[in-house]
Amino acid sequence: MEKEIESKRPSWDEYFIKIMETVSARATCDRGKSGCVIVKDKRIISTGYVGAPAGCKHCDESGHEMHKVTQEDGTESKHCIRTTHAEQNAIVQAARFGTSTDNSILYCKMTPCYACAKIIINAGIKKVVCLKDYHASKRTKEIFEEAGIDLKILNLEIETYSNM
Repeated sequence: MEKEIESKRPSWDEYFIKIMETVSARATCDRGKSGCVIVKDKRIISTGYVGAPAGCKHCDESGHEMHKVTQEDGTESKHCIRTTHAEQNAIVQAARFGTSTDNSILYCKMTPCYACAKIIINAGIKKVVCLKDYHASKRTKEIFEEAGIDLKILNLEIETYSNM
């Protein structure tokens, strides 16, 4: 009799997070290397990764466009603003090709920033699954709760960058 090989099938969240990690390999800003996958009815409807707008120079080519941001608690951090975030790119790609994101699930590397959170809400996305937390996610968590967005963070580790 052959020995049965036991295999653990990934959950849907694990499955789409792994795909998001593959999408993030296309990122053109070495800070974060973020990706995003939008799913409806367990089918991928759009993907996106962090990078400069189409036709513009990427951070990997010309360097970062760093700006200092002061958080509510007084701490300061530096952010590269050259790029369009992975979540924004995935939502824009869906819109560009006429795919509705209403009642979908968004998978991303870390808790979306506040600007992305507002776009996610307006895009009709109902659930966000993140691999990690983001150091400046307080307002995102508040507005997601207010808007009724289901936020699931798989790993409570906070994403950090060099030169924060």
